[in-house]
Amino acid sequence: MIAAREIPHKMLSQDAFSRWLGIEILEVEKGRCRVGMTIRKEMLNSMNKAHGGISYSLADTAFGFAANTHGNYAVSIETSINHIEALEAGDYLVAESVIEKVNRKLGFNVVEVRRGDELVALFKGIVYRTSKEWTT
Repeated sequence: MIAAREIPHKMLSQDAFSRWLGIEILEVEKGRCRVGMTIRKEMLNSMNKAHGGISYSLADTAFGFAANTHGNYAVSIETSINHIEALEAGDYLVAESVIEKVNRKLGFNVVEVRRGDELVALFKGIVYRTSKEWTT
């Protein structure tokens, strides 16, 4: 089995969308992952604010990475997000996903998305933990 801190790096190397977003892994430990990215002009909507899917995608990536650090493939079965603040081009966002509870088959995560110290979105997700292990 692959080490917990290596799994998100392997996942990112195989995730063209997250790489296109410019997501970088900042910290990883079992049950937790912090990722960051800068909002670019092509990520803005018709109101010149970041499309809601951008902060959602950042949070979803952090969520997926953290959920898989236990060593088994974990797949999303339910997620939701609260958008708290509008975001603009040039904003640097950090999403931190923490597993609040995990059992044999399910994992419950909360992801905070921040612009500096300011909470800009709150994401919650549930994963199904499969029996398939991450390998090198």
